[in-house]
Amino acid sequence: MKQLPEFLCKKYQLPLGNRTYVMGILNYTPDSFSDGGLFNTPEQALKHVIEMQKTGIDILDLGANSTRPGAVILSEADELERLKEVLDILKGHLRIPLSVDTFYPACAEYALNHGADIINDVSGIIQPDLGRLTARFNAGLIVMHNPCGIHGADFQGCYPDGVVSHVNEFFIHCREAYMKTGIPAESLCYDPGIGFGKTPEENLELIRNIRLLKPDPECCLLCAASRKRLIGLASGEKNAARRDPGTVAIHTLAIAGGADIIRVHDAFSGIQGARTADAICRIPAKTGISCL
Repeated sequence: MKQLPEFLCKKYQLPLGNRTYVMGILNYTPDSFSDGGLFNTPEQALKHVIEMQKTGIDILDLGANSTRPGAVILSEADELERLKEVLDILKGHLRIPLSVDTFYPACAEYALNHGADIINDVSGIIQPDLGRLTARFNAGLIVMHNPCGIHGADFQGCYPDGVVSHVNEFFIHCREAYMKTGIPAESLCYDPGIGFGKTPEENLELIRNIRLLKPDPECCLLCAASRKRLIGLASGEKNAARRDPGTVAIHTLAIAGGADIIRVHDAFSGIQGARTADAICRIPAKTGISCL
């Protein structure tokens, strides 16, 4: 029997193809668009993480810097101080891979030295220094298509050959560039950046054609549409915290198209949706995360 492809991140190996991994969001921020201020004390953060873990998330994604439209971006030093606070309290409580959402090399290095297994870089640019750092720790790296850069989601990209082709070509370029820094292909994951520099129609087109975005058929692909404006526009729901049913709808279609990881605010609905979608779309098998 052919061995399943894997996403490798430090001591973890995540077999791909037979199940979807649910990444739970911890926004350790006062100003994130959906849950800013709800979990930005050490006690609130730890309680939320323990609850998500009990619910069954597969990966925790920690962010200390909001990238919502109009957000004030923290300096590297300020983000590092915030990360130190939350990473310290999470120590000893995680039984799953930890992803840290940062585009600052100093923050990434600290995180990798203090429990992080994955760096989730939302900057939208190729950073060779970050690649070499991630390779040195044998960690995973998530790269996002984000023409907005680090300044939020209000910039509109231009895609003369179509958004699907553009995102696919960007990922191919990322794969080649990061493998030159020493990261194996199995440690790279790709995020099409739903809501970042795309019109609502372009976001929908990416979801419909998500199977075409992988730069390698055996690579890891993440879909992060949780509670985003796209869902509000499609459903008419203005309150971001009430968009979990729409999130499940988008992520179900993404899973059917081959997404390997979904990133969610609400762990319960995300997990239930993913398991149901897996029962329909995946080959039944007992697979999961195992330690190397």
